[in-house]
Parts: sequence; C-alpha cells; structure tokens
Amino acid sequence: MASPQAAHLLATPDDVEAQFYEALRDADIGKLMAVWSDDDDIVCVHPGGPRVVGAAAIRASFEAIFERGGIPVQPEQLHRTRSLEAAVHNLVETVAIVSAEGLQQAYVVATNVYLKTTLGWRLVAHHASPGSALPPHENAEAPSTLH
Repeated sequence: MASPQAAHLLATPDDVEAQFYEALRDADIGKLMAVWSDDDDIVCVHPGGPRVVGAAAIRASFEAIFERGGIPVQPEQLHRTRSLEAAVHNLVETVAIVSAEGLQQAYVVATNVYLKTTLGWRLVAHHASPGSALPPHENAEAPSTLH
C-alpha cells in the first residue's frame, strides 16, 4: 500500500493532479492515495454523493468505485489559483462512457485543493458535481438561481 511518505516528492500541484487522474484511469488505489495529504481532515465529494472525510473513508470509497475498473477521465478547462502554500484548481472532467448508443461523453465540474507540505504538494479536497451530457462552456452565464 502506497502512502504519502512513499510517494514521489510532487513538485507542483500540476504534478499531483496528473498523478491523481492517471490513478483514476488505471484504478490504482496505491497511486491515488499517495497524492492525498495524511491529514485527518481531507475530504472528497463524488458526483451526487455525500461528503467523505478522512483517508480510510476516501480509500474505501475509491476501492468501491475501482471494483468496476478505471475511470476513463480527462481533465480539461483548468483554472488555477495559487499562493505559496495552497492551490485551487477548478476544471471539467470529461468522462468516456460506453453505452448501447456507443461511445458517449459526460462532463463533471470538479474542484481540487492542494497544500504544500514537507513531502511536497498534496491533495486535501476533491469535490465533483453531478455529471452532465452537455459540456460546460468556458465562460457560461451564471444561472438566475444559485442555490
């Protein structure tokens, strides 16, 4: 089992993000958990799911997802905000889905939060919205009702 201590020193939030999405595509739970901080307060929200807090709960949630195999996901439309110690990435996850109609795509809006630690940059939060069959536009108008 890989742990953050066993992971490569991840020099940038982009390095962490690349490893995170590679682990999702490969259904590699060790690689996936190696990008997370070892802090007890890490959090993950899967599309349409509840908030999952802590490494053990996050690991269990991804193990259940990976029972069906890897997730054919590609991060796109990345918007970055970064300070010396923290980074927030908002992006669109394009997911390939094979259905009776053939290959289709679904789109999920996600936010990833990274903190700089003594072990390099680590993921502390991943929040993904429910999917959509339509791709979100780069500069879409705000909806009239926000909540």
